[in-house]
Amino acid sequence: MTFRTRFSDFVCEGDSLACEVAGFEIVARVERDDCTDAPDQRQDGFWPSLYKDAPGFIGPGPNHRKRFADAQAKAEAVMKSWRERQWFYCGIVLSVALESVPLDPNAASLWGIEANYPGSDNSYLTQVAQELLPEALDAGFAAARRLCAALETNGARA
Repeated sequence: MTFRTRFSDFVCEGDSLACEVAGFEIVARVERDDCTDAPDQRQDGFWPSLYKDAPGFIGPGPNHRKRFADAQAKAEAVMKSWRERQWFYCGIVLSVALESVPLDPNAASLWGIEANYPGSDNSYLTQVAQELLPEALDAGFAAARRLCAALETNGARA
């Protein structure tokens, strides 16, 4: 049970992967996260610090000033690319259908994932889709059972 393709190195909202498992058609799609908080607002310790009790503490040891400067430069580059809309937060949402009949448009999802993050190849998006696949399949089986039960109930009344 696997997606045979992967998300590309550059993704847009709506990009998707599809596979078939146990007769179910499962689609993993990229959806823009509706939380518009910037990275430094979402993540404690986004900005590096030299203070041991502060989030973002770079740790003691040799070359701490250089490690701090490197971490600061990286954080600034990430924020610059965020402001220039070069990357965004997204969710990977899996939907399930059977014989082209939609059963669950939101069978499984994970949100707050970086898409097109600087230096990333987006392989994590495919990994997330793969990890959500069993949950989506379970949702598909549950939806199919509910549909069958409803049909049996309605058929018994006729």
